[in-house]
Amino acid sequence: MLRLITDFDGPIIDVSQRYYRVYQFCLEKTHRPNQAVQKLSKAEFWQLKRSRVPEKQIALNSGLDEVQAQEFAQLRRQTVHTEPYFDYDTLAPGAVEALLKIQSAGIDLAVMTMRRFKELDYAFKKHDLGRFFPENRCYCLTNDYVKTRDIDDKPLLMERAIAELPTAADTWMVGDTEADITAAKNHGVKVMAVECGIRDRSQLAQYNPDLIVKDLSAAVDFVLASGN
Repeated sequence: MLRLITDFDGPIIDVSQRYYRVYQFCLEKTHRPNQAVQKLSKAEFWQLKRSRVPEKQIALNSGLDEVQAQEFAQLRRQTVHTEPYFDYDTLAPGAVEALLKIQSAGIDLAVMTMRRFKELDYAFKKHDLGRFFPENRCYCLTNDYVKTRDIDDKPLLMERAIAELPTAADTWMVGDTEADITAAKNHGVKVMAVECGIRDRSQLAQYNPDLIVKDLSAAVDFVLASGN
């Protein structure tokens, strides 16, 4: 049996609009009246995010001072994973077609995400994605989980998945961050990084995934080809 474990945000869901809307909100809330700020375009902002420029630096680049930048970063952390903003998430291009292809090929499919259960459930309902992932193939955080760092928390989800899932002849992880790559490597799982998410190619390459591909469609095509 072939298995594919995929991250959710990045390979399946495009979060760029949510993150940009939160950036706009935080900039609006922290700048003083009549203060000249330089609001970044979505493309400029997303490029900074993908190259892992810290939130504080993004605030400084936008014309805020040191104290405001600190406030901006804190407000952003409190806001980015809140319900009103999840509505800005969209399906990544080609993601549903890729999931259908996996399903019809009979590949065992699981999702592994740093979303809490309620956040994952919201997206499943909104985008009709629950049909791809039965409950025993969903690895996410409990609603009351206290997050530390993704790079520490995600390997714990992988550990649980490996303990619970039936043995597979071959398993691939697909993700868009260093946390995905680390989770897979810590547990001897092959990993493909996708360039369609929140990290650019040079950031992903630093963590030495087995492969870097364009998106989930490319990842699925590779898995199907290697399984034949």
